[in-house]
Amino acid sequence: MKPAHLLSKRRAGVLLHISSLPNNHGKGNLGKEAYNFVNFLADVGVKVWQTLPLGVTHADNSPYQCLSAYAGNPELIDLLTLYEKGWLQESDVCLECNAGQCFKSQCILSKAFSGFEVNATVDEKQEFADFCHNKANWLNDYSLFIALRKQFSSVCWNQWPTALKQREPAALKEARRKLALPIKTIQFEQFIFFKQWSALKTYANEQGVLLFGDIPIFVSYDSADVWANRDVFKLDEQGEMPVVAGVPPDYFSETGQRWGNPHYDWNYLRESNFAWWLERMQGQLEMFDILRIDHFRGFEAAWEIPSDEETAINGKWVKAPGALLLAALNKAFGEIPLVAEDLGIITEEVDALRNDFKLPGMKILQFAFGDTAGNPYLPHNFEKNTVAYTGTHDNDTTLGWFDSLTEEEKQHIDHYLGYSKASMPYLLIGTVFSSVANLAIVPMQDILELGSDYRMNTPGTTEGNWSWQFSWDQLTDKQVKKLSELIEMFAR
Repeated sequence: MKPAHLLSKRRAGVLLHISSLPNNHGKGNLGKEAYNFVNFLADVGVKVWQTLPLGVTHADNSPYQCLSAYAGNPELIDLLTLYEKGWLQESDVCLECNAGQCFKSQCILSKAFSGFEVNATVDEKQEFADFCHNKANWLNDYSLFIALRKQFSSVCWNQWPTALKQREPAALKEARRKLALPIKTIQFEQFIFFKQWSALKTYANEQGVLLFGDIPIFVSYDSADVWANRDVFKLDEQGEMPVVAGVPPDYFSETGQRWGNPHYDWNYLRESNFAWWLERMQGQLEMFDILRIDHFRGFEAAWEIPSDEETAINGKWVKAPGALLLAALNKAFGEIPLVAEDLGIITEEVDALRNDFKLPGMKILQFAFGDTAGNPYLPHNFEKNTVAYTGTHDNDTTLGWFDSLTEEEKQHIDHYLGYSKASMPYLLIGTVFSSVANLAIVPMQDILELGSDYRMNTPGTTEGNWSWQFSWDQLTDKQVKKLSELIEMFAR
């Protein structure tokens, strides 16, 4: 099947981040529970597993603010696999739990690298060398960036000594010499992450499950990308941001969202034939079968906020050359299976850009029931070339959302849905599966019938997000049966 056609067939999907997989003593990882989850999806007939971005997070754990647009999060590595290879000793890691605290010691993967150098086969060492060579376009800068960041107590690169902040060649050369071992260890971490991810993707595809990834349109200021590619972004001569990214007031926040990311210098990107974006997309296409561009409307125009503003209210829309960028992507890769996250303030120009490139947009059922019959999120207004959701990682769980409504609002929903005997959240799951949308996605929380305490993220807040994990004992036989029946009933 050609990649562009992956979004043209009716399928059901589940949204669950890797860190939300079961693990009694730490984050979910790429180990056995990831394979168990693939088996669960395949058994019930789910054909798509959507995750959040897999990058290296900052202290707030947000996968939408990462230290690299390319690197994988080493906290998602399965340590048990390294022990089985003989690269870790039993005393190095709690093998029964692959505990998150092992990573916080900042030495466990260093020990694994030492074990690798001693015990790896010739072929394995060659595979590592090939990986470093093939990923050098981002891996060399990233590994130096992380090594320096650790040396300077994780402060942002704009607070480093001037010679390193400004990437003076002599200073970079000396840093690479002094930090040769930690740099190689960081490269090893990435080698292991991508090796484990590739194995999981292969297994999922063999079970008939496609992996659906997420690309944040912007990158974090405190990242290897901005430090190493200053010309790509709107920065002053000192490397500071005169404007930052965000969105104006909307459904999620009365003051908008001030994300704080740097904006792109689209003039430079045009002149360089969008080389940075092409490299970024190449890496993501190697990892995933389907991709979503988060905040797609930023390809048409982005909300620029003066960097000294505390909220997103006093910003302005600034045009972006999205058509030229998407044309360059199509020329390089053909028609790729790309989903446009087109939520929020969407104009005719944004819709035209998406439609010109035949990209499916998103429809969220939680947004559907408080407006007129022309509300685009109501199922009778869907088109086939759409990805429909009960809710996303930014929404409340469907049960939590429904419980927060007034009785009048609940009655309106019941009336629209024909006073079904089904209860929430499976009433909404059945609705999204029955729609004409080619791809229908349900967060795992909705399958488990969980309330507001189990949501993944609350936009505009910084506490208590990105930490939710499920456990298998939350999943009942009745839920499995209902999910499987709905998928079969609606030919997904």
